Amino acid sequence: GKDLYLGNPQESTQRKKLENNLKEIFKQIHEGLKNVALQKRYEGDEANDFLKLREDWWIANRHTVWKAMTCSDDLNNSSYFRPTCSMNGSRAQANHYCRCNDDKPGVDKPNIDPPTYFDYVAQYLRW
Repeated sequence: GKDLYLGNPQESTQRKKLENNLKEIFKQIHEGLKNVALQKRYEGDEANDFLKLREDWWIANRHTVWKAMTCSDDLNNSSYFRPTCSMNGSRAQANHYCRCNDDKPGVDKPNIDPPTYFDYVAQYLRW
């Protein structure tokens, strides 16, 4: 059987590869910091994960990442996200940027952009 927490060996290998790539990316971001105070704030931990830098980066950029995921022309008509509302009260899924009530990119409406209820749930627990 498959371990529900760790997944199969291929997933574990891919997860390690992804984690190593993230370490390298955030190491490069850290090296590019010009401000000494910021360099000290974001010094790598024992494993050089730069977790504080990663956390602050996500807080600063999650809104932009969400818009890129939902407003990209490449993802137009995509059904990656589960239906969360219907159009005009019908059973048809809202397909305007994966948002309801004609919410457009650049028009921030509370509780619509981005759906923060998944931000702190580990990926393997989301589905």
